[in-house]
Amino acid sequence: MTESATHFELGISTFLEAKPYPGMGNAYSHAERIRNSVEEMILADQVGLDVYGIGEHHRADYAASAPHVILAAAAAQTKHLRLTSAVTVLSSDDPVRVYQGFSTVDAISNGRAEIMAGRGSFIESFPLFGYSLEDYDELFDEKLELLLQITKEEKVTWQGNHRAALDNLAVYPRAVQDPLPVWIATGGNPQSAIRAGVLGLPVCFAIIGGMPERFAPLVELYKEAYTRAGHDPKKMQIGTHSHGFISDTEARAAELFYPAQQAMMNVIGRERGWPPYTFEAFDAARSLRGALYVGEAEYVAEKIILLHKNLGLTRFFLHVDTSSIPHKDMMRAIELLGTKVAPIVRKEITAASK
Repeated sequence: MTESATHFELGISTFLEAKPYPGMGNAYSHAERIRNSVEEMILADQVGLDVYGIGEHHRADYAASAPHVILAAAAAQTKHLRLTSAVTVLSSDDPVRVYQGFSTVDAISNGRAEIMAGRGSFIESFPLFGYSLEDYDELFDEKLELLLQITKEEKVTWQGNHRAALDNLAVYPRAVQDPLPVWIATGGNPQSAIRAGVLGLPVCFAIIGGMPERFAPLVELYKEAYTRAGHDPKKMQIGTHSHGFISDTEARAAELFYPAQQAMMNVIGRERGWPPYTFEAFDAARSLRGALYVGEAEYVAEKIILLHKNLGLTRFFLHVDTSSIPHKDMMRAIELLGTKVAPIVRKEITAASK
């Protein structure tokens, strides 16, 4: 275990979903969902959570096309919470503007901003910003190279195939953190895990199905690449992102979350050719070894502790935002994660590290 693993971070990830909650009729408007997320970040900070991440999307059922703007709104109203994208679709964005946006959040928050860079599991941003999917891999590699250079150098000289060259040009404002943290997000691609390790960057795995323990070989690939490249193992950071929901009872958590999860999975499933989502699939996924973290606080804590044991994590994101779950229930889930789940998890992991 790395020394950093003794401080285990817990937080919330969201895409700011604005789909109708089954049976409610109307979804939150984009404006309502964005305002609600600022309240969620303020509460997450108050209850002692470590991080809140907003994922970039460009479609009607999500409200977060500009995560850095929403994070900035909460940056001035929070004190400790780290504020990150989850993810920034770097392939279809401009690394200069990405850095400037998040360095501004870093200034407002006095050094609490992060960028989580990914290719994106949805492709709407590519035609929207004029990029070809034929360049999917090259775009990410090239733009990640430029972004990392910008985080390290005030004046940048760089040339690539998909953006105008930079010749000793400065990028401002500079971040409070030097360098501004950049994570790599992956849904389970071995090459992405290896790339993150070689570059010495933190990695976050999206685990939304199957058994999380099956990601252990990917984690090992990352660790081997990280240490082989000569990076300090004490600075290694490994995160995961999984769907789930916490309520005061297991029954209430399942009652609230299953309709929302089913609706979300069926929308995505129709786009990707998946079979209809059933309660049997839901029930299996919320078992102890499954990928859904749904239940009362003690049970969710038990699952997170098992995940840490199997993968050696330093950070866990709970994605509770699915199909416009009522805001009051979202707030309660965040409160329980901070006041009930986090103390159990931190105490157990600290004890195990001694």
